Amino acid sequence: MALKITDTTLRDAHQSLWATRMRTEDMLPILEKMDNIGYHSLEVWGGATFDVCMRYLDEDPWERLRTIKKHVKHTPLQMLLRGQSLVGYQHYPDDVVEAFVSKAVENGIDIIRIFDALNDIRNFETSMRTAQKTGAHIQAAVVYTVSPVHTTEHYVQTAVELAQMGAHSICIKDMAGLLTPYRAYELVGLIKEKAGLPVQLHSHYIGGLAVGAYLKAAEAGVDVVDTASVPLAFGASQPPVETVVRALQGTEYDTGLDIGALFEVADYFENLRKSLGYERGVTRINDMRVFEHQVPGGMISNLVTQLDEQKALHRLPEVLAEIPRVRAELGYPPLVTPTSQIVGTQAVLNVLTGRRYKLIPGEVRAYIEGQYGKPPAPLDAEVARKVLGDREPVACRPADLLEPKMARIREEIKDLAGSEEDCISYALFPQVARKFFESRAGMCPQGEKAAEKAARQTKGTENRRPGRSKEDEPMDLNEIKELIKLIDQTDIAEVSLESAGVKVAIKKAGARGQAPVLEPSTSIPAEPVRETAPSPPAAPQQENAVSGLTPVTAPMVGTFYRAPSPDAAPFVQVGDVVHKGQTLCIIEAMKLMNEIESEVAGEVVEIALENASPVEYGQTLFLIREK
Repeated sequence: MALKITDTTLRDAHQSLWATRMRTEDMLPILEKMDNIGYHSLEVWGGATFDVCMRYLDEDPWERLRTIKKHVKHTPLQMLLRGQSLVGYQHYPDDVVEAFVSKAVENGIDIIRIFDALNDIRNFETSMRTAQKTGAHIQAAVVYTVSPVHTTEHYVQTAVELAQMGAHSICIKDMAGLLTPYRAYELVGLIKEKAGLPVQLHSHYIGGLAVGAYLKAAEAGVDVVDTASVPLAFGASQPPVETVVRALQGTEYDTGLDIGALFEVADYFENLRKSLGYERGVTRINDMRVFEHQVPGGMISNLVTQLDEQKALHRLPEVLAEIPRVRAELGYPPLVTPTSQIVGTQAVLNVLTGRRYKLIPGEVRAYIEGQYGKPPAPLDAEVARKVLGDREPVACRPADLLEPKMARIREEIKDLAGSEEDCISYALFPQVARKFFESRAGMCPQGEKAAEKAARQTKGTENRRPGRSKEDEPMDLNEIKELIKLIDQTDIAEVSLESAGVKVAIKKAGARGQAPVLEPSTSIPAEPVRETAPSPPAAPQQENAVSGLTPVTAPMVGTFYRAPSPDAAPFVQVGDVVHKGQTLCIIEAMKLMNEIESEVAGEVVEIALENASPVEYGQTLFLIREK
């Protein structure tokens, strides 16, 4: 039986290696050639591509899908869906799930691979039922991991239940590259026999097992495997299609794909990789240690980014050692989105704060409360008690507790939404979507045209010289930060500023997706400064000590929100009396919303930041007069 191939280059591969930064314009020149290769499907959407499009690339993910569909006329388009979490990091109400799945198919998706991070069958129900109505191919995924409770019987039984729910095919999703060749042979054979459906195998290269697993899976009768074009293969990504095709040539499993055509596609992506400045996928020692810590390569990349943002990259070994401990305490969840973020972020916070579970993000609390589903194993009693107290965890299907909200969402965002798809985007990522819509409309948060404001604020600054009264004033760092933000939203490429003998040039960075940078003179620190990482001022901290006020400081780098969403009421106001342990605000960091609590009781006398402001580690958020 010929083995079929799904290409992941346009979704999982660049999510794993390039932080999901491939743009639609990068894809367009090669789509026709990829369409003619003869792939079983092209995975082009879902996963992290959705929010990254809006958050970092200033693109509409729905428009990306429609555009790809126009150019790919023969090959089915495939997406990855996180069950009741869709493409987000929390559970959404059923009406949001129904709206999203319906519109995904309407805009071009043919195959929907649905998984749940906990293999909780209840979390497949709404997305599978809706997909059945649309006529899409439903591929239900069994998430593979290694733990005391993840047995062969567990995987086979999960696959059988998914088949009974109406799946058209089953995927074994090995996101951490843990599946050994002989275990792959066993699982594929048993699932095909017991579930009676075609089986697809998805694995990541990471520790080097995936190619061997694919070959043994082919012998067991696997129908499809996932690969990527070689410039975006290896490392945390999938195995290279060229290797798999060549390994099976002349056998009964021969894919029939043309090696020459595959290398033409590879040449395009290799040139793109070089032009964008990305490294090839490699297997590092930390990646090989996946067999011990089970952290997927993509998750390691995220941890590196998170720790680098927190200026704590040197503590990666401590975090990798902490992750298995947290995972066991949380009931051995497979490390796949969103549980990989839940476990990984909690481990990072445990290490950075020096006190385990001192800071517990809202998503971690929700997981422990059962709002993501039933953990594979019982939770650590002490950790559960800290979060739950005397309350019992959720016993029903978690989404049964969520009220419908699409009607409210449509009303909230009607001023900026141009379509039902926009409303769905806002329902999934309200803060990110609103900012994207405002940028798309050319609006600053206050409603002023970004280009006009930038032009007004920068007018005449290019030719200023010392000696004039304006130039004698100290340079306003807040103004510089505002200009950086504006330059990132407009077509202005460079602005020069000079004040009190200090000169800086604000330029757009060369690499796409990067923030503008300051190019300073010798009187400014030589390291470029990103707009999103201002240095915390030292003076207010000293004043606080003198005045007897207690500062509440940021335990991490992130974005400060006075409320969980832009339209919710703030948690506290100046003058409020708060108690110890009361939630004061949210810091969005590492893809999670982290509740910041007061460690003292007293009166709030100052809120030091505007809503949605970037914050640095240790920066003052509130000042409290203890009572």
